[in-house]
Parts: sequence; structure tokens; C-alpha cells
Amino acid sequence: MKTLLIVYHTMTGGTLQMAQAAAAGAATEAAVRVKLLRAPEADAHDVLQADGYLFATPENLAAMSGLMKDFFDRCYYGALDRIEGRPYASLVCAGSDGSNAARQIERIATGWRLKAIAPVLIVCTHAQTPEDILRPKQIGAADLTRCAEIGAAMATGLVLGVF
Repeated sequence: MKTLLIVYHTMTGGTLQMAQAAAAGAATEAAVRVKLLRAPEADAHDVLQADGYLFATPENLAAMSGLMKDFFDRCYYGALDRIEGRPYASLVCAGSDGSNAARQIERIATGWRLKAIAPVLIVCTHAQTPEDILRPKQIGAADLTRCAEIGAAMATGLVLGVF
């Protein structure tokens, strides 16, 4: 049995919807255990026990969320040199473009020597006003399907040993 760890943070629900869709896609593979954890609940033990990773974050002030950064800060050295070569993908729920949040995760994954299995999936909500930024998000069906496809691809790749 392989384990896929999905670590996420959300403030307005968009990133949670994306992470849940990825988890549902991964769950179609019976030989994969999906562990979906909020960033504050995940620790280095969870990282070490997983065979692959999906990191999901909102874009906050042109960066990954503070609680995702906290997750990486808490887990980085405990997993360093112990998880190299494992696969990962990332999901960003962005208000504008999400590219800096994606870049931050890519740099951390590079330090861990993880292997990206897909380009980062950025879903842009175009929330630009304070009201729109703070409003609960509803991610569209097409974007949720893309998240589910990444989860399914990750799970299938883990089972087949292609990553």
C-alpha cells in the first residue's frame, strides 16, 4: 500500500475544494492510502511516511500562505536527505497569478530533491477587491476535474512505480 500525503491550507475554501478533488481522484486507486491534512496538523513524521506529495496553498500577498510556509519550516530539516526522489505536485488557488507561490513550493521541493510529476496547477479566481478576496470561493467543475486528474495520476504512478 502506497501513501499519498496531501497538505493544504485554506482561508476561503477554494484550496480545500482543490485538495479534496485531488484526494478524490487519488482515491480511485485502491492500492493508495490518501492522507489529507491541514498544514498545521501535518508534521515531519507524515512527510517521512508518505510515498508522494501534493501541496495545496492559496496565494496570499503574492506568496504561499503563512501556514503552508510554517509546515515547510517545521518539516524541512526533519525530512531533508530522507525523501529525495519522491514525486510531488502542487496546486495553487490564486487571486491574481499564483506564480510566486508556485515558485516558492518548487524551490522547497528542489531542496528536498523531490521529483515534480506535473506542472503546478494554478486556479485563478481573479479576486482583487478586499470583499472578493475574503469572500468564500467556489471552484468551477472544470478546475476541480483538473485537480482530480492530478490526484489520479499521482496515485496511478505510485502504484505502477513510475515515479
